[in-house]
Amino acid sequence: MSQIHGLVESAKIDTWRLRSESYAGGKLCELGDLVLNRLKAHLGVFAHASMPGVISPDYTVFRPVDDIEVRYFEHLYKTPSYKAELRKRTKGIVEGFWRLYSDDFYDVRVVVPPKDEQSKILVFIDSYDRKVRRLIRNKRRLIGLLNEQKQAIINRAVTRGLNPDAPMKPTGIDWMPEVPAHWDVKRLKYLTKFSNGIAFKPADWKDEGVPIIRIENLNGGDHFNYTDRTDLPENMLIQTGDLVFAWSGNRGTSFGSFEWARDFPAYLNQHIFKLEGYDLHRKYFYYLLRAVTKHVEDNAHGIIGLVHITKPALGAIFVPVADADEQGEIANKIDEDLDELNQAAEKVRAEIRLIEEYRERLIADVVTGKLDVRHIEIAAPADEPIANEDDALEDDLEGDDAEVMEGADADE
Repeated sequence: MSQIHGLVESAKIDTWRLRSESYAGGKLCELGDLVLNRLKAHLGVFAHASMPGVISPDYTVFRPVDDIEVRYFEHLYKTPSYKAELRKRTKGIVEGFWRLYSDDFYDVRVVVPPKDEQSKILVFIDSYDRKVRRLIRNKRRLIGLLNEQKQAIINRAVTRGLNPDAPMKPTGIDWMPEVPAHWDVKRLKYLTKFSNGIAFKPADWKDEGVPIIRIENLNGGDHFNYTDRTDLPENMLIQTGDLVFAWSGNRGTSFGSFEWARDFPAYLNQHIFKLEGYDLHRKYFYYLLRAVTKHVEDNAHGIIGLVHITKPALGAIFVPVADADEQGEIANKIDEDLDELNQAAEKVRAEIRLIEEYRERLIADVVTGKLDVRHIEIAAPADEPIANEDDALEDDLEGDDAEVMEGADADE
């Protein structure tokens, strides 16, 4: 179950996180059923089944007893007002393991327009959603182009330096065939120590204490779990400005090197390495790791949208090392060159957030009757492009979405 894409065939997300040893205890759903992730009901994680299949035993299957448009109710339960109502009815101590039980779900009262009006609402939503998704897809492609340009600037600076006339020497390494003759080439394991994050269990999660950092938090997410454990090593705390490396995540978004930019200490979960003991200029080393991230992504195989690397494999990668007096100059030049591109990308991200907020509000108004669409004629354009579902899945599957899928099977 994906929060963005609904029920997704496991074959389309070829990752170790979704590999079950057995389907014993799984539930059958039929075409047209409404499926609920009980652990994420308060986030509106409902989906209609577009095909029959086997789903997690921790999902709940609702089968219509009347002639209704199931997708209408899927949209309805995802509106802010209904998510708030479902949140009040969940039970449990630790957020992330709150459950919505069927009897409590049945107690929720909903608006039920006539069947023909449900159908009309879905036609309106589908037409509007196609246009919005195309717009967002184009804006994300623009961000992708800006990121490619940024990556090219970083790669060139950390592998060739700032002097275009500097004599070069061959390295025999594909991703950096030559480097300035006076530079060194070393394996990462000789430049830093990769320390594993901590495998926190749900019992460790508290409402207050020291934040536990997940990949989504490295990407700016503000939802934290906390721990009050006192037996954790102090050297595993990360402080503002520390460098970390997410060894598992999505291509181009949640995998790779990060700076911890928050002004409070935190513990890392097990999917993130802390970097210790590096003697290089900190910002130069960060950009060097960004080049390594691109190298690893380019050479990852067999994973749709996701990347994974082990500590030995990461440490074995050869990287160029500039002279100490050049490292700061290279980092400052990269900062300067990236500033305008970063501003442009952030402007586009802000536009996407506003578009998504408007879409959520418009759909909520339509399914709750605040906006009457019965008399709006919808004509799909003849040249409407057919969306590539696999591309959309790869583009849109983000850290929190993956965690939703993981969380549903947490106690199978």
